[in-house]
Amino acid sequence: MNDDVAALLREIRDQQREQMALQREALALQREQFALARSQLERAERINARAEALQDRAGRSLRVIALIALPLVLLVLLFMLWPYLRHLLV
Repeated sequence: MNDDVAALLREIRDQQREQMALQREALALQREQFALARSQLERAERINARAEALQDRAGRSLRVIALIALPLVLLVLLFMLWPYLRHLLV
């Protein structure tokens, strides 16, 4: 009977060791996944920062274009309409 109890206790001990080894593996996998997720988040933040910088540059460029292009378009329209307006005024 003592031999049966000893064998049973050894089996329990061996299974606990196996369980602990599996838990260590699972924890290592979770750490790897966390590190991967962290690196992906950092990459996404860098991409987002670059996109925001590009949008700011594009916005500034559009303002400059609007300040230059709109008066030029109005001037071209005025030159195109000038003969018609001059004919109406005379």
